[in-house]
Amino acid sequence: MKVRDNLEVIQNQIADVCKKAGRDPEEIKIIAVTKYVSPERAQEAIDAGVIHLGENREEGLLHKIDHLEDKPVWHFIGTLQTRKVKNIIEHVTYIHSLDRLSLAKEINKRSDSKVRCLIQVNASGEESKHGLRPDDVTGFVHELKQYPNIEVSGLMTMAPFTEDEQVIRDCFRTMKKLQAEIQSLQLENAPCDELSMGMSNDFKIAVEEGSTMVRIGTALVGNESEVQ
Repeated sequence: MKVRDNLEVIQNQIADVCKKAGRDPEEIKIIAVTKYVSPERAQEAIDAGVIHLGENREEGLLHKIDHLEDKPVWHFIGTLQTRKVKNIIEHVTYIHSLDRLSLAKEINKRSDSKVRCLIQVNASGEESKHGLRPDDVTGFVHELKQYPNIEVSGLMTMAPFTEDEQVIRDCFRTMKKLQAEIQSLQLENAPCDELSMGMSNDFKIAVEEGSTMVRIGTALVGNESEVQ
């Protein structure tokens, strides 16, 4: 299907969920995850009206930037190695995978202004997933005050890939509660307005539970064979 058609379906689904949850659909940023598609398909997403694009790898990000006609709002959503910060920092608006002080230190060093970072949280406790334990997040936020170019714009997580809706919902509720705890601290470096949670298989639950950013790949742009 065309990205434009997929986007319309997703927007309608989000609007339906927001109506039931008493939310404004305008609060939700749809991030097209372009890891498994060509620059041409990514450009199709932009042409369809997608503003936010997300990449998991440095190579994919730089390749898309070199070939796209337009400049979207870029989100780096994958695990970020400290040594690669210098290559991506000037291109991205959001980094979704801040999970350690060494990475914060490098981001702070490489940027001339505040970088919008989301702390990656392993809300499900799965060993296969990256991120801080929920109990460690508040202390981490306090430690980040030593880096003036780091803004804790929000939190990010990935729910377990399961058909058990309650497990997914509990994961997202943990994140919403954690966000509220951080916001209650009223720290200048941590407005924590964003919750990046929900992907192709669970974004409707995520929106219902308070997500402000949904990271959608397959359902929006598909999964092409020619991986860049």
